[in-house]
Amino acid sequence: MNELPPKAQKGRGAISNREGRFEATIKTVEDDGWVRDDEPRTTPSQYFSEPARTVLTRNDSPDVPFSQSINPYRGCEHGCIYCFARPTHSYLGLSGGLDFETKIFCKDDAPALLKQELGKASYRCDVIAMGTATDPYQPIEKDKRITRGLLEVMAAHRQPVSIVTKSTLVTRDKDVLADLAKAGLAEVTVSVTTLSNDLKRILEPRTATGQARLAALRELHEAGIPVGVLFAPVIPFINDSEMEAVLREARAAGADYAGYVFLRLPYEVKDLFREWLTEHYPQKAGHVMSLVQQARGGKDNVTEFGERMRGSGEYAELLRQRFRLMTRKLGFNLNNRCQLRTDLFRVPGRAEQLPLF
Repeated sequence: MNELPPKAQKGRGAISNREGRFEATIKTVEDDGWVRDDEPRTTPSQYFSEPARTVLTRNDSPDVPFSQSINPYRGCEHGCIYCFARPTHSYLGLSGGLDFETKIFCKDDAPALLKQELGKASYRCDVIAMGTATDPYQPIEKDKRITRGLLEVMAAHRQPVSIVTKSTLVTRDKDVLADLAKAGLAEVTVSVTTLSNDLKRILEPRTATGQARLAALRELHEAGIPVGVLFAPVIPFINDSEMEAVLREARAAGADYAGYVFLRLPYEVKDLFREWLTEHYPQKAGHVMSLVQQARGGKDNVTEFGERMRGSGEYAELLRQRFRLMTRKLGFNLNNRCQLRTDLFRVPGRAEQLPLF
């Protein structure tokens, strides 16, 4: 029998549900000759409550600008095929493919847990990053409001926060964010990968359009919230030609700072991405991966600090020069991004409690 190739589903980024790297068996679908429905059905989304003992994740990586983060959701319905967080579903015995974007785990008790952790004697105030793995404003947040609850805890205790998102839903919380920003305690970075709706539909199927994200960036800027743009990931022959246009449009919308990240393909993501390329860009696939490997020392991915975000070699250097030239021309990054304050932090419970002596 012949193995049946997987087919793209409308509204989903991954083509297949490849086994995670910890699984002992691999499943394949074979053609037994019987009549079958060739039209792929869209896998429905499922949501699960995930009890957690802690919500703060510590980080000591030298090439990311934060020491602690919160991810209210595990998995992401946005379905971005390149998402480097896809392999985290393997720890749950699930696939980084369709499982990652259809089986979403929600940390419903995150706001209460955050308040507990902020009140610990061992806690030292530093900026909390959100959106470092999965998007805190993915579709289910509209109903769950976990991110909203976290921001309300932070606002009450003057805890600084930095958010990265692709979603326009962030504008719903501009009241809380503006309150924090007024005291130098909040910033929002909007990730814009492409201005092409056709590309967005297959690359990031359940995200807002690039123009909608720019409109959200403008709305946040007008509300007094420091905003930036992240052009990420840069994918050779797919969206790399849009760098200047994205930076120009974001600056016009009010972005104060900018950044970019080169495509990362850790663990299962490299196979899922190759599968996506073969499905949507068969004639470009070889060229895309050739340039990716040129910027990764001949590999699909590297994990070394200093290289994993930007790459190395001629192509990576060309991207650096283009980014540097355009940001200087547009007035980006001249004074770096804002430094959020940590000296206003209020320990939960302490402000309300009168001293005994």
